[in-house]
Amino acid sequence: MTTTPPSPVRVLLCDDHAVVRAGLLALLDSAPGIEVVAEAGTGEEALAQAARHRPDVVLMDLQLGPGMDGVTATRRLTAAAGSPRVLVLTTYDTDADVTRAIEAGATGYLLKAERPEELFAALRAAAEGRPALSAPVADRVMAHMRHPHPSLTPRERDILTHLSRGLPNRDIAAALFIGETTVKTHLRRIYDKLGVATRAEAVAVATERRLLP
Repeated sequence: MTTTPPSPVRVLLCDDHAVVRAGLLALLDSAPGIEVVAEAGTGEEALAQAARHRPDVVLMDLQLGPGMDGVTATRRLTAAAGSPRVLVLTTYDTDADVTRAIEAGATGYLLKAERPEELFAALRAAAEGRPALSAPVADRVMAHMRHPHPSLTPRERDILTHLSRGLPNRDIAAALFIGETTVKTHLRRIYDKLGVATRAEAVAVATERRLLP
């Protein structure tokens, strides 16, 4: 009896660097059972190409230059019924990046330092709805589950990022279009969550826990 071979995993590449996309395209063309059906250089293009080509998996970078970032694109791609899986492929591995991507609906999170075979396996796993994480990312997720810390809101992360750059409250308020009193309120909550009392301690603990982008 003749067995019908399984359909290839249809992949959409999304990365803002054309050279990176070309390298991934050449790499994935050599992988059995994987077919690249489209490319995108921005989050907006990824949404349009996904609607047109209906891929099984979108291989998504997090940083996409001006416009929609990878997290926002992931959230919008995975929002609808019958949407493609999203597998993040990036160089960024902070807790904040991993958390944001998974909360947005990403099925997996891989680092660009992975071996090709790991990428192929992750794409096949993602197409089947199974999670795929790089080993360092998986270790960090497990550590967080064993010793969970209070999570920061997106606004608190924004303020903490500006804080790490040495900006005073006045400049943070101007950058985020909020009042200084609101900044102070967020800072008190950040201090409580991190168990610190000063700006310097907040930045040090956030750096240690890899909360800064």
